[in-house]
Amino acid sequence: MTGPGRAMSPEGSALCGILLLDKPLGLSSNAALQRVRQLLGRPKAGHTGSLDPLATGMLPICIGEATKLAGDLLAGAKAYTVQMRLGERTDTGDAEGAIVERLPVPALDRPLIEAALASQRGDQQQVPPMYSALKRAGEPLYRLARRGVTVERAPRSIRIGVLELLDWTATTLRLRVECSKGTYIRTLVEQVAGQLGSCAHVVALRRDFVEPFQHEPMVTLEALQRASGAPRLLAADLAVGHLPALHLSAAQARALTQGRRIPVPGVAQGRLRLYDAAGAFIGLGVGEDEAQGGASGTVRVQRLFASV
Repeated sequence: MTGPGRAMSPEGSALCGILLLDKPLGLSSNAALQRVRQLLGRPKAGHTGSLDPLATGMLPICIGEATKLAGDLLAGAKAYTVQMRLGERTDTGDAEGAIVERLPVPALDRPLIEAALASQRGDQQQVPPMYSALKRAGEPLYRLARRGVTVERAPRSIRIGVLELLDWTATTLRLRVECSKGTYIRTLVEQVAGQLGSCAHVVALRRDFVEPFQHEPMVTLEALQRASGAPRLLAADLAVGHLPALHLSAAQARALTQGRRIPVPGVAQGRLRLYDAAGAFIGLGVGEDEAQGGASGTVRVQRLFASV
């Protein structure tokens, strides 16, 4: 076995794996997470990549020991379908906020829109909005914004890989976006509107996928409520399927659990997926070169699952 597992059943063992929730409209990501935990018997769990209450779509929830891989999912690219309304800017950047600016909307045609979209593709620096979960001195920026406080935010390096026009009306655009982590769609919408000589806000937003789950189905809260048993979870190692795999002997696995480095000649350098002698995923290690040219090397533990 060299590739990550496709799915795992929690029956007969503690829940461990990844659930791809189709987050409903109107719930915060944390509220959706707590609903899932309640339905599953309150296991340890955490979501990766918050969605605003206005947004729907894929919210990966790591359950049990899979929470140790949540950081890897945060780093993945994401895809969205967004509808924006031109001519009005809100303080939150979406339909839940108060209108703070109105501007005329130009007569729209495909060449004009495509030129605006082209200007936003590729690598760029984006300043996060005040209405965001980023923290300043331990306090989320959105709380400061609600008090009317604005603070300086450092720009972030992001990448817009895909920015595609799906359809439009006289005052709305519907777009498909594929972007790097850290991208704020509300800010992107305002930037597109600025290129058109107007302003805008988000009226509908759906996250279509989070990398690497482009082709995996989502489950709704309603489906979880109807299920007679525990859900079938995606295997935890799908979150790190891009990493090289290393299969260990029983002696090697035991040595790693004891905190020792093990010699592995020719091991791949960098982070590794670790599997025990039975082929079960047991966590992450790091391959390190100990000789010029990489003729030999060692492996140390980065993160092991508690069941090992």
